[in-house]
Amino acid sequence: MKNLRKSVSLWAAAFAIGLSGAASAEIYLREGDQQIDVRFEGGKLYCTRVSDGFEMCNGMTENADGTWGGKKMKHPDMPGFMRFRGTVTFGQTRLKIEGCALGMCQAEIWEKQAS
Repeated sequence: MKNLRKSVSLWAAAFAIGLSGAASAEIYLREGDQQIDVRFEGGKLYCTRVSDGFEMCNGMTENADGTWGGKKMKHPDMPGFMRFRGTVTFGQTRLKIEGCALGMCQAEIWEKQAS
């Protein structure tokens, strides 16, 4: 019985580790109608506009406070060469995405699309 419990525990741990590297995605709505595929891949956060594949989060990593951050964020309304320091904060039904450059910041709230 002890060996069975140990085997089940090892299997559960291996399964959890395997899941942490797997991609999981949710669709959020930006500006009311732009669908954004928000997903975690390999421990990084990506936010891709579904209509044209434009990537905004560019592999943000999790911060100690549970937010996600990175220095390579892009804004779809800005020239493609511009990159920003960004932060994403998740709530139950929405997220807040904020980007800052040269001391100026802009934030948006995206609503999770109902499944």
